Amino acid sequence: MLDSPETPRSEILSDTTNVRESLHFYASQLPTPVTSLDDGKPKRRISQSDETPAKRPRLMTGESSKDTINVDVEVDDVAAVKRRGCRRVAFRTLGLDSNGYPTGSHRMFLPSRNILQSFVSSNTSDVFKCHSRTVDSFVTPPYACAYSNGAKRDGVPLLAVATEQGSINILDTTKRREWDCEPVRVTMEPHENGIFDVKWNADDTLLATASGDKSTRISSVETQQLLSILDGHTSTVKCVAWDPTHRDLLTTGGRDGMLCLYDLRVNNLSDEDEIPARTPVITITAAHGQDKAPGGRQRIRPLPRGVTNILYPDDRPHGLVSSGSFDGILHYWDLRLPSDKPSKRSPKKPSFKPLFSSTIDPTTFHGARCRGITSMSQGSGPSAGLLFALGADSRLYTYSYPTLTPHRTETHPNLQTNSFYVRLATSPCGRWLASGSTSRAGSLFLFDINNAGRIAASYGMGADEPVSPAVRFRGQASEIGAIDWARNMVASCADDGTVRIWRPDLEVYQNCVANPEEQKWEWLWST
Repeated sequence: MLDSPETPRSEILSDTTNVRESLHFYASQLPTPVTSLDDGKPKRRISQSDETPAKRPRLMTGESSKDTINVDVEVDDVAAVKRRGCRRVAFRTLGLDSNGYPTGSHRMFLPSRNILQSFVSSNTSDVFKCHSRTVDSFVTPPYACAYSNGAKRDGVPLLAVATEQGSINILDTTKRREWDCEPVRVTMEPHENGIFDVKWNADDTLLATASGDKSTRISSVETQQLLSILDGHTSTVKCVAWDPTHRDLLTTGGRDGMLCLYDLRVNNLSDEDEIPARTPVITITAAHGQDKAPGGRQRIRPLPRGVTNILYPDDRPHGLVSSGSFDGILHYWDLRLPSDKPSKRSPKKPSFKPLFSSTIDPTTFHGARCRGITSMSQGSGPSAGLLFALGADSRLYTYSYPTLTPHRTETHPNLQTNSFYVRLATSPCGRWLASGSTSRAGSLFLFDINNAGRIAASYGMGADEPVSPAVRFRGQASEIGAIDWARNMVASCADDGTVRIWRPDLEVYQNCVANPEEQKWEWLWST
C-alpha cells in the first residue's frame, strides 16, 4: 500500500516563493546590500613582495584565486577588512561571499521587520464574519483556518475557516476596494460538532476536517459533498495532515494520544451507509506516553497524553513529526518501520516507536515544570532546516531538523499561549512567523525569522536573545487562535467571530502613522 507510485515532490513543494519578487516594492525601504568591501577611497594594493609570514591562512575555499586573497591577520569584522584594503574578501564568520552577499547553509539576510510593521488591515474590506447556524446568535467562533496550496503559490487566496458549530466557510480574500461587495463564499457543514483542524490536500480538491465528534471527514471542494468518514479515535481529533508524497494518505492525532494513518483507497467498513466509513490502516497508541496512575488500592488505568500537532517534513517521505500536550519533546516517526511485525502466532497489528525524539525538553529551561506544545510549523527558504513550536508557557521554541535538537527560546511581554487553540504558521517565503495569543486584547504577533538559523547555531540552548523583536497587531475583540499565511497576506481568526486579513502596504501605513486619529476609523496597524 505504502509503496504505490508517489506524486512528484516538485509539484507539491513548488510553493517556495522568491523573496525578492514578493518584496520588490519594498526594495527602496531596505538597506542596500554590501556589494563591495571597498569604501570608494584609493587603497594600497597588496603586492606579492610585501613581507608576510611563511604560512598564511586562506580565508575562503572553493573559489578562484582572483576572488580571494591571503592576509597575515585574523579578520573579525568589516572594518578590519577595510583597513587591510581587501576588495573581495569573504569568510565564514561574516557569512559573505566575494561580492558581499550572504553565503553558507544559513545565510545572513537583511532584516525585514520594517516590512512586518507595514502590515495593515482595512475595517471594511479585510474583515469577514463567521455566520452562525442557529437563530440565537449571529456569529460563531472560528477554531481553525487554512489557506489553499494555490494561495501560497500566488494563486487565488482561498481561505477555509472551520467554526465551533462544525461548518466550513471558504472565503476569497483577494484584495478589494472598500465599496466592493464580499465575493460569494462557499459553506459546508460536514460536522455537528466543533472542527479543530482543517487541511487542503495537495491539489486543493479535498478538505480534511478534524472534529470533536471523534471523526475526521473528507469533503469535496467542487461539489461541497461529504465523501468519507474516518473513524478510529476514541476522543476529540485535534489535528490532521496530508502526506505530501501521496494523495490518498493522511494522518490524524487526537486527545486520546493516538496517531492514525488512513488510506483513502481502503474501505475497511461496510458500505451499507451512503457515505463510506474507513478505519486506520496504522494506529499508534499512546504516541507521547501516558500519565501516571494515582496510587492507592484502587487501580485506575492511566490516561494517554494528547497529541496536539503533526506535520510531514518537506524533505523526508513517510516521515512524521508530532508534538504532545504534556511536554516539549517532539517525536519523529517513520511509518514504514514498525518496531515489531505481526506473525502467524501473533497476528496483531504491528506497533511503532519513534525513530528518534528530542533529547531535551526546552519547556523546562525557565522552570521545573514541563509544558506542552500547542502548535508547530516548519521553516522554508532562509529558515529551512528549522522547526518552530509554540509552548503553553507563552514561549516560541526553535528546533533543528532532522535531529529535533532545541536551540533557543523567544517570547514577547504580551504573548499568551496558555491554550491549545492558539496556532503558529510560517509564511510561504520562509521569512516570517505568525502567532496568535489568548490575550483578550486580540493580539497577533509577527516574527522576523530571516536569520533564525544563524542565531540558533550561535547561541546555546535556552538563550533569550531575540531573533527579531516581534511586531504586535491589535484589532479583534477577543482571543486569536487560528492563523495562516498566503502569499503577501496573513489571516487571523478571533473568538469574536471575525476573520481579519493583514497585508503589507507601506503607503497606507505611513499615512496611518502620520494621521492616527483620522485613519483609526478605517485602518488597523501595528502597535
